[in-house]
Amino acid sequence: MKKPLDFVLLMAEDDSDDQDLFKDALAHYYDPVKLRFVADGEECCDYLKRKGHYANPESSPRPDLILLDLNMPRKNGKEVLSEIKADDSLKSIPVIVFTTSRSPSDIQEAYQLGSNSYMVKPNSFRETLDLIQQLAGFWFTAAELPD
Repeated sequence: MKKPLDFVLLMAEDDSDDQDLFKDALAHYYDPVKLRFVADGEECCDYLKRKGHYANPESSPRPDLILLDLNMPRKNGKEVLSEIKADDSLKSIPVIVFTTSRSPSDIQEAYQLGSNSYMVKPNSFRETLDLIQQLAGFWFTAAELPD
């Protein structure tokens, strides 16, 4: 089982305020987690496929878990999710859609495309702390993940 010290979390999020909020909340409970950010869907795919400045596995390690926003520029989260789940080398990486949308059609489509979970972004730091504690309790400690 991977320990939080070895855990790599990739967050595809174009909003820098949301990135900062998540980073601060995660550090409150799980500071050793290696958190990486990409700002749009195209960058997420480049990271996962080791293209461009993501070619070095030392600075861009394979994620153990991906948090994926649906509403991103260049390539939206649904397109990214489709690409991940269609790629034999990537499809075993768990993907959690982490977005503002509560639309039943977005939720349904995310699961149909292979999302492992769907979470709506909290509105406050306290709610974000609570969500991270729940998320991390399962994904960082209880779940057995592939190498």
